[in-house]
Amino acid sequence: MRRSDREINNFAEIVDVIKKCDVCRVAWNDNGYPYIIPLNFGMKAEGEQIVLYFHGAGEGKKYELIKQDNRVGFEMDCSHRLVTGADGCSCTMKYESVVGSGRIEIVPEEEKSEALAVLMEQYHQGEFSFSGSFPEEAVKKTAVFKLTVEQVSGKRNLDQI
Repeated sequence: MRRSDREINNFAEIVDVIKKCDVCRVAWNDNGYPYIIPLNFGMKAEGEQIVLYFHGAGEGKKYELIKQDNRVGFEMDCSHRLVTGADGCSCTMKYESVVGSGRIEIVPEEEKSEALAVLMEQYHQGEFSFSGSFPEEAVKKTAVFKLTVEQVSGKRNLDQI
């Protein structure tokens, strides 16, 4: 990383940044070109392993690309704030971000409800309590994806200029 002074090295801090984000952009390899989609997500961290969950329609381009190559890259960011200098000619962006890569797979039917609960927790932090069942028809129609993170790094610029 060129700006090592902005690198986040602590795993717990990377997890904290992920918890603040509301969108994860996932990039698949589409015949040599990236195919990037912004997705809602949920995160589970156990030890030093991060797993991200996504949901979507039961068909489409993502399925085709997963069959071809299940390696993906991802990016998420938060805490955006533009800071301009007094003369108007200088500016910088304040932010926190996480990037990484891993392998994505379709979650089997029997694991969907647990994965959806992880996803819901991301958007209802501390307020969501999973009662053990989502509407059966909705779960049947929903595809759930699991990205097992193999590499991750974080970066932030929150200091004043």
